[in-house]
Amino acid sequence: MKKKIYIIIPIFNEGSVINEVVKEIKRANLQAIIIVVDDGSNDSSSQKAKDASVMVIKHMINRGKGAAVKTGMEAAKILGADAVITMDGDGQHNPKDINKMLKLINQGYDVVLGSRLKNPKGMPLYKIIANYIGNFFTWLIYGLWVTDSQSGFRAYSGKAISLIETRTDRYEYDSEVIREVCRNKLKYIEAPIEVRYTEYSMNKAQKQGIKNGVKTIFKMFISG
Repeated sequence: MKKKIYIIIPIFNEGSVINEVVKEIKRANLQAIIIVVDDGSNDSSSQKAKDASVMVIKHMINRGKGAAVKTGMEAAKILGADAVITMDGDGQHNPKDINKMLKLINQGYDVVLGSRLKNPKGMPLYKIIANYIGNFFTWLIYGLWVTDSQSGFRAYSGKAISLIETRTDRYEYDSEVIREVCRNKLKYIEAPIEVRYTEYSMNKAQKQGIKNGVKTIFKMFISG
């Protein structure tokens, strides 16, 4: 029987790129069903995603990246997903990595964590340092060391999406998933992924700055 594969893309004000991002993903995997979750955008994001002929779910207000991913996960569960991929909506992730991650799920892994730090070529130094800080606190709070605790490019088996329960709504969500991997003793593996830092992505407002980084760590302690 053909497996149901869903790709979840949380977006916020990505109207200028989301159509092309979806088209590139479709070219890489024709079988997957794409769910775009618009987290309260005030631009053309939802319409541009609809123009690309994908399922669109819209939050009426901005709730946070984690909340958008959770909305997509719940939709995928209701629709009977056998596996789920999560990706960012700004075009940084290379869709060619999708099939590699799905292959690992088919080999028996419950969670595949895409890692930029396995091959950080082209990654800005400040992002590498921020990532190592995030990795340290994820290990300190949740007890599991991974090389890229903040990655949004991940794959989950049907078992994983049925067991993972998160409480946070913003950037701390990615680290909270690590806690759930540990708590549920899920079989996981890290896979190197390519990240493309475009002029568009680098010029976006960096929401995960020092102030929000401190908030994220605080919320991780509370949720842990």
